[in-house]
Amino acid sequence: MLSDATFQRYSAWMKERTGVTLPPCKKPLVQQRLHKRLIARGVTTLEGYFRLLQAAEEDEERTIAIDLLTTHETYFFREAKHFDWLKQRLREWPREQPFRLWSAASSTGEEVWSLAMQLADARGVDGDWQLLGSDVSSHALDKAKNAHYSMQRSEGIPPEFLRRYCLKGTGHHQGTLLVDRSLRARVQFAQINLDQTLPAIGPFDVVFLRNVLIYFNNDTKSAVVQRVMTRIAKGGWLVVSHSESLHGLSLPLTLEAPGIYRKPG
Repeated sequence: MLSDATFQRYSAWMKERTGVTLPPCKKPLVQQRLHKRLIARGVTTLEGYFRLLQAAEEDEERTIAIDLLTTHETYFFREAKHFDWLKQRLREWPREQPFRLWSAASSTGEEVWSLAMQLADARGVDGDWQLLGSDVSSHALDKAKNAHYSMQRSEGIPPEFLRRYCLKGTGHHQGTLLVDRSLRARVQFAQINLDQTLPAIGPFDVVFLRNVLIYFNNDTKSAVVQRVMTRIAKGGWLVVSHSESLHGLSLPLTLEAPGIYRKPG
């Protein structure tokens, strides 16, 4: 069993390391997701496993625990109106000007590959565009880089994009899809913790920061957005989920559409 005191230690540890807040309702999730690690490491209690995570030599185990406690539920072309908006921006974008985009919480890759398909459709696979996908979880990034998914995950992909940019698995890969090599060669990935100093990346014309702010409290949310804004070009856009809001954070952003904010030019 996971006591309230031990859960609070895990919650504080996750907040310190990733900025993610684990509310009390996540207590069953912590217990369920770490159960196999207790068995693997021969530890009998979650308190004992927490003490193990504090050991100086346990960097790899800490990474595994963070991966397990970070939610990665996503799917292709999630919140389709944002992709409709992006399609229009790409139509209006000067052909001679590069388009730079960052998927800042790309999870297992469904979002970043959706964006890659959209960019390739508008500007060509070999067009002048750049796309970076990042996540705090190394395990999620490995899945994103592999770009190999169950065909059941393909429901949101437009049929034309599925035909042009995805390969259907055969043999022992039947029932799966693989994003085409031409797109895989165009996307860069990086492990980035949004609650820490950002690396020297950007500036980006559009940043997708969706379905991650809901895991932060208001102070962390404000700090993360301010940090991300330093990597957005003047006049660029920040896209958050429809279920997220920047209301009350006193940020120099203009709301243009649900979940879509613009930085002053």
